[in-house]
Amino acid sequence: MEKKNTWETYNKTQLKEVDVFAKEYMKFLDMGKTERECVDTIVNMIEKEGYRELQTVIKEGGKLNCGDKVYAVCMNKAIAMFRIGKKPMESGMNILGAHIDSPRLDVKQNPLYEDGGFAYLDTHYYGGVKKYQWVTIPLALHGVIVKKDGTTVELSVGENEDDPVFFISDLLIHLAQEQLEKKAAKVIEGEALDLIVGNKPLLIDKKKKAKNDQEEEKKAAKDAVKQGILGILKEKYDVEEEDFISAELEIVPAGRAREAGFDRSMILAYGQDDRVCAFSSLKAMLEVEDTERTACCLLTDKEEIGSVGATGMQSKFFENTVAEVMNLLGEYSELALRRCLSSSCMLSSDVSSGYDPTFASSFDKKNVAYLGGGMVFNKFTGARGKSGSNDANAEYLAHLRKIYEKENINFQTAELGRVDLGGGGTIAYILALYGMNVIDSGVAVLNMHAPWEATSKADVYEAKRGYAAFLKGAEM
Repeated sequence: MEKKNTWETYNKTQLKEVDVFAKEYMKFLDMGKTERECVDTIVNMIEKEGYRELQTVIKEGGKLNCGDKVYAVCMNKAIAMFRIGKKPMESGMNILGAHIDSPRLDVKQNPLYEDGGFAYLDTHYYGGVKKYQWVTIPLALHGVIVKKDGTTVELSVGENEDDPVFFISDLLIHLAQEQLEKKAAKVIEGEALDLIVGNKPLLIDKKKKAKNDQEEEKKAAKDAVKQGILGILKEKYDVEEEDFISAELEIVPAGRAREAGFDRSMILAYGQDDRVCAFSSLKAMLEVEDTERTACCLLTDKEEIGSVGATGMQSKFFENTVAEVMNLLGEYSELALRRCLSSSCMLSSDVSSGYDPTFASSFDKKNVAYLGGGMVFNKFTGARGKSGSNDANAEYLAHLRKIYEKENINFQTAELGRVDLGGGGTIAYILALYGMNVIDSGVAVLNMHAPWEATSKADVYEAKRGYAAFLKGAEM
């Protein structure tokens, strides 16, 4: 089957819309480099559009009706949004599900140390990364430190032009003969991914030093660079070294999302897996007006490490939230909840690998996504004979084809890569456990899981159009 180039299908008005949407998306990427930042940004956006927090409605003894818009947040890292449809929820929902976590480096609980005149933060990488890609690039520090008294200190250092940045060192090429003989997975070891955060020792005022006893002077002299960093943290954020124990600090590439190419046709940015689908799903949700079935947008955490934990898709957060929504509609029973979930249809909105001519042998050209080819459907993912895959059924694909043909949505079908080469998974199989129809659907990405990933503006825009068409689409 011939692959279309989506750019060629747009008129002048749509081409302008593509650029406007891309700029809004890039701003979202800059504002949300962590799950917490994404949730904060999203809540601010949707409350302006009339969404109310579910727990507030419950506490006030309120009820829900057709057309109402509510949301629920889990531990500031996952969010579910609902726009109540005309039909009872027992008949099912149309669900968009994406994830807002991305590969990165996490700061350990006892991280700060000094060695060789440098102060370091010890790290543990999160998700599937090529470790060598994270050295010698400008890095930023984002996250929260929660003190014993419950006070939360928010950090974001390295994004503003006048901010300092951080980095991980690499061995100079002149001494790298042995290093270059190692396999790529071993060139940089996980324990070597420690962030350099300072080099200047603590400077003690001479007058102040004269008043100190000898023990204090010795303490100041030992690990003087580390002590200098602790002094800065105390002065700027009022935190102590022990406060790292109750901190969640993430190390991400420093810098904003950028347009790529002379033609500005692409976006180069950190975290597009899977915030490209999260943002497109969110915007589709805000566009959609009254629908027959309840529309839902679910954005979760921990997908990159197996969707585990309280904020991952494997938790009961989504199921519990649906039960609460049905209860406020006066529709809840355990059987009605089960019927709602099993009758729902879902797009597991996650990215797909984009064809890269430089590494052409890694792909099946007939069954791969191309940048500029429109939104992507992956009937199955997994690895080693589709292991771990949802594998959507033919009837559901036919249903989606009918909707997209009617709405003139440009889409392509794809697999992750060449058979037997590797593979991956999404949250699709978890929702499918309820018996609902689920298929993976998203945007093609180049450099997936690298510090900087690339997408086509046209694909991002087309994904939003496709998600909106799905939310409005009739049930099977």
